[in-house]
Amino acid sequence: MTNSWIGQRKRGLLATVAPLSVLLAVPAVAQSVPAANQNAENNAQVAQGAEQADAGTGGDIVVTGSIIRGADAGVSPVSTITAENLDARGINTVQAGIQALASNNGPALTNSFTANGAFASGASSVSLRGLSTNSTLVLFDGLRAAYYPLSDDGTRNFVDLNTIPDDIVDRVEVLRDGASSSYGADAIAGVVNIITKRSVKGVMGRAEAGISERGYNANQRLSLTAGTGDLDEQGYNAYISGFYYRSEGVRARQLPGPFNSSDERGICSERIGRRVCGPNNITNGFDANGQVTGNFGINTPNFYVLPADAANTTALGRYQLLNPAAGCLTGTLYNLSAAELAQRNATAPGTVCQVDTQRLYGNITPDIERVGGSARFTARVGDTSEAYLQVNFQQATTSYTGSPTTIRANAPAGILFPQYSTSQNPTSAIDPNSAILALPVYVCPRTTVGACNETNGTLNPNNPFAAAGQVARLVGQLPNSFESTKTRSRVYRAAFGINGTIFDDVDYRFDATAMHTDLRLQQNGYVYIQHLLDVIKDGSYNFVNPGLNSQATLNYLTPTNITNDSSDLLQAQFTLGKAIMALPGGDLRVAVGGSIFYEAIDAPSANSDENGPTQRYFRLNAFGTKGNRTVSSGFYEVNAPVLDQLTLNASGRYDHYSSGQSAFSPKFGAIFKPIRQLTLRGTYSRGFRIPSFGEANALPTTGYVTQSLSSIPAEILRQYSINPGAGQICASDAPANCSSYITNYSIGQTTLASQDLEPEKSRSFTAGIKVDPVRGLSFTVDYYNIRKTGAITTPNLSPAIDAYYAGAAIPSGFDVIPDAVDVNNPNAKPKIAFVRSQLINAQTIKSEGIDFGINGFYDFGTFRWTTNLNASLILELSTTVKGKRQTYVDTLGNFNLTAGSGTFEWKGNWVNTFDFGDFALTGTVNYTSGYDLSAMDQGDAYKDCGQAPAYFGCRVKSYITADANASFKVNDKFTFYVNVLNVFNRLPPIDPVTYGAYLYNAVQGGDGIFGRQVRAGAKFNF
Repeated sequence: MTNSWIGQRKRGLLATVAPLSVLLAVPAVAQSVPAANQNAENNAQVAQGAEQADAGTGGDIVVTGSIIRGADAGVSPVSTITAENLDARGINTVQAGIQALASNNGPALTNSFTANGAFASGASSVSLRGLSTNSTLVLFDGLRAAYYPLSDDGTRNFVDLNTIPDDIVDRVEVLRDGASSSYGADAIAGVVNIITKRSVKGVMGRAEAGISERGYNANQRLSLTAGTGDLDEQGYNAYISGFYYRSEGVRARQLPGPFNSSDERGICSERIGRRVCGPNNITNGFDANGQVTGNFGINTPNFYVLPADAANTTALGRYQLLNPAAGCLTGTLYNLSAAELAQRNATAPGTVCQVDTQRLYGNITPDIERVGGSARFTARVGDTSEAYLQVNFQQATTSYTGSPTTIRANAPAGILFPQYSTSQNPTSAIDPNSAILALPVYVCPRTTVGACNETNGTLNPNNPFAAAGQVARLVGQLPNSFESTKTRSRVYRAAFGINGTIFDDVDYRFDATAMHTDLRLQQNGYVYIQHLLDVIKDGSYNFVNPGLNSQATLNYLTPTNITNDSSDLLQAQFTLGKAIMALPGGDLRVAVGGSIFYEAIDAPSANSDENGPTQRYFRLNAFGTKGNRTVSSGFYEVNAPVLDQLTLNASGRYDHYSSGQSAFSPKFGAIFKPIRQLTLRGTYSRGFRIPSFGEANALPTTGYVTQSLSSIPAEILRQYSINPGAGQICASDAPANCSSYITNYSIGQTTLASQDLEPEKSRSFTAGIKVDPVRGLSFTVDYYNIRKTGAITTPNLSPAIDAYYAGAAIPSGFDVIPDAVDVNNPNAKPKIAFVRSQLINAQTIKSEGIDFGINGFYDFGTFRWTTNLNASLILELSTTVKGKRQTYVDTLGNFNLTAGSGTFEWKGNWVNTFDFGDFALTGTVNYTSGYDLSAMDQGDAYKDCGQAPAYFGCRVKSYITADANASFKVNDKFTFYVNVLNVFNRLPPIDPVTYGAYLYNAVQGGDGIFGRQVRAGAKFNF
């Protein structure tokens, strides 16, 4: 039954994409059209064979996942992405090509996350098998790379794909199998090996520019490479290369609806038996009846004040604009009618400013600029050896400007002190000196000690109630200051190696690398808490007329925050290999090796409270980490072709960490080829992942997880009804009746590191079949099954959240910190601001699925057709904690792994190329399946629609796009090409729940959010 269902889904996918792909086939690069099987994600053996002429001395190669030189192929499934393949598909960066892999799923980190508050701002990472960014190992020419200094979600270390030197990449090999036996820790889900060009002759380069049809996302690419020398004839080759890449950031207001506005009233559903439409989240916006009946929205760049007694304990009236004569500093002014005002609470103002925050401040992608250079010298040493030296430099800069500056908030999670708050009075978890933000009656010099009163101060010119002896409670954001983030990453890498043959029959290889990353994180527009208290105390900031403030005053209130982070990697590795004896199927080969590497991260907190609870910023996370370790390893591999039809393989690796941990990782595999047309392969392995620096040594880290109204008890929601007297009762199926305080709801998940964590352990096996029925056609199917035990995770927060809302005792191991009360509903139970817990080894994670590949070519005489289909089906991604299993395939979970970006059941692409000689056409169809809006780790049953709001259906739709590429070869030296991406201009499906993008899933949608894009360029080769 299951197999039949899978078959139906597979046939449906093929039926959908087949006609589209043939219809859209457009020109590919005719100068070097990829061989049919070079593009085969699931046919790595043929692709590797095509690379033999440029892979090493004498044509021998080392397959990713093996240390034996000259083997025909490894036992594990390997995907190969060539530079020609990326060109044919119109993909202009290697990181984008890796993100497009069918086996990349769920918790991947894309560049779009940078513009939406990602911890690892400025970076991109891959997540094979949906097992998160820290379970995929990224290598450069088979050697480790330095981690990005900042961690994904503050805990997971990874290698930034933006550091790949695109212009000298020959191919990327993706080992879709556990590989700890070859490479050690982090290779539980697989390995991405970036392989650079061994030699370059002549001068080559390209110039390229593109833009979306709607006029945004402009991007440019320039590269130039020059090389001299012939390894075979002259015994050496040297080349240098440089590139420049720029991608213009995109703001939400540039997109079409609904992605460009906070108004979600156009999103409607009849899922619950009646038509329900989404809320109008424009602050102080109109409801479905064209009235302003909702609660007063305070987070806009307009200042409102409310009179309160001198002790700031009792409100004495309604909010009002601080400067009514100036009107709205941002937004549209609206005067409520008497009927509208009567439906609001006693503190709501009669005049409001309507502000569409998404349209004004929303970001889609940051500005990205990358520049870099590389040089390599390769030379023969004697008759049987070859040595190389390679150096790389790359600088990547990202920047974006976000929301107006916040002045009323809880400080981020404290390290040494409780959080300071200007939005609520002290609690057990809030600093005892906290107070609701208010403009005092009198102002005094900031150096004044003690109370400020009529004897030592003057009436506050910012406080309209000062003459009456009342303070002015202040809400709003700074209208002339905006939060912005800029990252500048500089990567320096050098590698040296020599390989060849000694003693006639002993293969050897020595490689060494050093890599250093400097990351400069600059953040502007964030309020320094003590400076806010200072300017309120002395009246030096003009709240009445903010535009009159000097730049010096703004700089004092929001000083630039610069954090310098770094990471390092040093590695030396040596292998020896020899044919021991002849077997019926060929030589029995044995290889042994050793490695030592040093890795370090120094990422200080960007917002420490070491000098006190107010000597820090609002809204900047406090996370940071520092650590280093040395790892010594020994490894081996045996390859035994016991028969012409059967080859057995065994490998193992022992790793010892200076921090005290050690692990042995074995692997066994076999290839069986009973007939020429049929190949069977399989592997079994064990692996491990060492706790990251972020997990073992980090400062408290807070990430925000969007909550749905359905997760809040009905009796709590009723307390947030905007107009209960008129029957407008807040409920999960009536979001328009709820205060925006509760509809815009995210819980801060504060994670505490632990030095007591043990390494994660894994067990993995694969089984595959490759069928070559006729020349030029192959089919592959590879099954994988990975089980990770002792997985490092935060505990399930649901018991703590449920206990808080039920008024019960909070379970041991959790701290729940309430948010400030809603100014519109001061007697309601506050929503949750933060839940704190410590990382633990608790979960068992299982990932299981099937990869499919169809690869073929046929020469029609006048043209050559190449087709490649790659698809990945996830059968299971689940966690088990204390015997309770939670499964996530085809849902929005796992939130702990994916931050709510989902686990896609299907992902794939189909590429068709028609080569006419000087003219070539390529069409690509990309598919990512939809998913149910539920997540078992958020308290839902499996696929029960538990996270879906009432105004939306249960499922997010699947997403299909089509790309086209046309290329014309002018002569042997020049080629022109045009890419049309997202030919049918299909925007991503709406997702009102996912985290990391507004109303769409950034992992599912990718660059599709830009709509149709056109890119044109020229390549030359002399």
